[in-house]
Amino acid sequence: MENQEECVEKVYPMPRIGDVAPDFEAVTTKGKMKMSEFAKDKWVVMFSHPADFTPVCTTEMSGFAVRKPEFDALNTELLGLSIDSIHSHLGWVQNVRENTGVYFDFPIIADIDMNVSKLYGMLQPNESETAAVRAVFFIDPEKKIRLIMYYPLNVGRNMDEILRSLDALQTSDKHKVAMPLDWQRGDKVIVPAPSTLEALDERLVDDSVEKTTWYLAKKSI
Repeated sequence: MENQEECVEKVYPMPRIGDVAPDFEAVTTKGKMKMSEFAKDKWVVMFSHPADFTPVCTTEMSGFAVRKPEFDALNTELLGLSIDSIHSHLGWVQNVRENTGVYFDFPIIADIDMNVSKLYGMLQPNESETAAVRAVFFIDPEKKIRLIMYYPLNVGRNMDEILRSLDALQTSDKHKVAMPLDWQRGDKVIVPAPSTLEALDERLVDDSVEKTTWYLAKKSI
């Protein structure tokens, strides 16, 4: 009699902000890679798309490719993924290059066995059981997941928001501050609120920050 446990599909927990990025080995359009060893000392933006040779995905991947220099300037490597073979990826890359002049010059994971998609919660059955949703994972140089975005199959991502979020995360880390609504580079940032009575009294007389009230204060950096 077949072991009942063998019939139960393994359930992967959804990755969460603050988790170490689940490790894996995969074949990509730039050769084999291992997540824990990929892009040492750099940030990684890993993103999935539902399928090669599809219209929305072509616009998105082209967006990442065209704006790759902006990710380079933020010390960030791009890493794509879909549940397609390496030959499909290569054919799509060449097709887009021939027809638009845009070259996807970053690794794209061939996740034909769906291992990485399952590991990162990219397969969501109410959307599709065989195509990855449009997920974006922001992973810092310590391989910790810092931000996650999920989009459905029929809605393309916003490249400005992806770059803005990446810049905000890095700026927050560097200056130990928080970002207000709609923050853009050059805008004022939020300084931490006082956590003691002494710090509260200091904040009340601190003219170096722009105070809306004692717990909401901004400064330029």
